[in-house]
Amino acid sequence: MIALGSDCLVFRMASGESIPLSPSMVSVELIGSTAAMMDSEFVSHASDAVFYYFKHELGQDSVSVGEFTLALEKVLRGFKLKEEEATQLSSGSDLNRLARESGKGCELFFFPRLRDELKAQLRHSPKVLRFRGLRGCVKHLTGAQRWSPRCQTLHDQIVEFLRQCVVTDVRAADCTLLVK
Repeated sequence: MIALGSDCLVFRMASGESIPLSPSMVSVELIGSTAAMMDSEFVSHASDAVFYYFKHELGQDSVSVGEFTLALEKVLRGFKLKEEEATQLSSGSDLNRLARESGKGCELFFFPRLRDELKAQLRHSPKVLRFRGLRGCVKHLTGAQRWSPRCQTLHDQIVEFLRQCVVTDVRAADCTLLVK
């Protein structure tokens, strides 16, 4: 008999077949309106958490596909994401796009555009203000090929600018700022 890997669980199929899988091998496919509501990365992390639960917290070496599916469904329902909240979580502003539109080395144009982008997001009264592409944005604005101390300084300035804008805007009082 072959020993089961320390990071694997044996999944028992309804057909009676058993398949050893690691967390990275487990794929979850959502159908219908649920697929539009949930970010694939979010679902992947939830799946990993359910895998960990069965493997480490319950100490099981095997689980039926049905048990795993029910546990994952329970976790996803626990977040109680409404369709509008899910849309707000998945949408956001692309800092790379703002940097390209501002031009290389044009921080002077970038920050007012960033403030306008933040105001545009706030018009929809989101729970999460989301900005993505910070690293690429910084490298574009500095004209750097590799990360440098100047890049880190600009990175910190952009994050601090966004924080200050959120703090000073009354409508953003109950928002979360996510910059990645």
